[in-house]
Amino acid sequence: MATDIQQEAADQVAPGDEWGTELYRIAANQFDRAGMLLELDPEFVTRLGQPRRSLVVNFPVRLDSGVVLNLTGYRVQHTLTMGPTKGGFRYGPDVSLGECAALAMWMTWKCALLGLPYGGAKGGVRCTPRELSLPEVERLTRRYAAELIPVIGPDRDIPAPDMGTGEREMAWFMDTYSQMMGHSVFEIVTGKPVVLGGTTGRREATGLGVVYVTEAVCERIGLDLREARVAIQGFGNVGAVAAAELYAIGARVIAVSDATAGLVDEEGLDIPAVARWMDDNGMLAGYPDARQVGPADVLEVPCEIVIPAAREQQITAENANRLRCELIVEAANGPTTPEAERILRERGILVVPDVLANAGGVTVSYFEWVQDHQRYTWDELDVQERLRRQLRAAFGRVIDAAERLDCDWRMAALSVAIERVAEAARMRGIYP
Repeated sequence: MATDIQQEAADQVAPGDEWGTELYRIAANQFDRAGMLLELDPEFVTRLGQPRRSLVVNFPVRLDSGVVLNLTGYRVQHTLTMGPTKGGFRYGPDVSLGECAALAMWMTWKCALLGLPYGGAKGGVRCTPRELSLPEVERLTRRYAAELIPVIGPDRDIPAPDMGTGEREMAWFMDTYSQMMGHSVFEIVTGKPVVLGGTTGRREATGLGVVYVTEAVCERIGLDLREARVAIQGFGNVGAVAAAELYAIGARVIAVSDATAGLVDEEGLDIPAVARWMDDNGMLAGYPDARQVGPADVLEVPCEIVIPAAREQQITAENANRLRCELIVEAANGPTTPEAERILRERGILVVPDVLANAGGVTVSYFEWVQDHQRYTWDELDVQERLRRQLRAAFGRVIDAAERLDCDWRMAALSVAIERVAEAARMRGIYP
């Protein structure tokens, strides 16, 4: 009998294992390392080490053919200590609870580092958007929004765009929530069209923020950005905007990629021409005026700066030794594994962590949310200048922490954020 009870206990899912994925392992590993560096009180290791809330929903969507497809959606809220939670929702075939939990944790640290009054959240629906028609995506979005009503609200949890979603989906989401409330609630999501309460500059914010952070870092290390060679993995909303801005200020963007191909020109790509090709063809493959390589090969092109702006876990122990650059700026979430980072550190390659480098999106989302609450809009120059100041101030906090704690920039950024959230949790105490 005792053996049966022991076996039953062993078979039970341990707390936190519900979201046990490789990406969550990376996020938890980073938190544990920063906690040890800070000598964080075990109470706050317990309180901050796992998500506070997780919602899993299964819902039907009727396809154009009349067939009903059952889909699974998620929403994870990492901490409620700092205010309402904030984070995007994504559509993709590999969206999972573990992925959302990891991204929600990173969003908490990102908001805390930037001084935003949010906890982190993330959500999504496991689907293949390119296989769905526009009406099917709309029905999916509206049903997902309806399923999240119990946990979202303009002062509870504010979604935003992420991979596979954009202004269009935010408009549908906002309208669905508003219909159920009986009045327009523009502040329920950010990343909306400007005519529906969105803010100028939100679409470009993450990519522009990457460039602002890169400028600040280059000033710090004495690298002339306008003379630097840059390779960018990913030519979606973030990568394409970063490439265009870098090209505009005179940097030599020598490589870009999307899921179909990488393009390389050691003399520098004509980024406006590449963007026109992308608009006309929907992919980089076939672009005639550059050498074509594999999508991941652009990471290994000799240059000064590599910007991974695609997906998670792109720089690994397998390819870290082949990178030939001085600086990596993480425009994507979690693009570098802990094993790869150790190799990069040994090789003297600096890494600007994602919680700082790609924080432009959530920062301008915060600006949008504030404007919606105030019913007052800012112009684009005001938004950009506020973004630049906020990111440079955050970088300054990272540099100070790195010197104080004698650590790399990732641990410094996480330490600043974790200290802020832990102090808020300490002051709030535990209810009841």
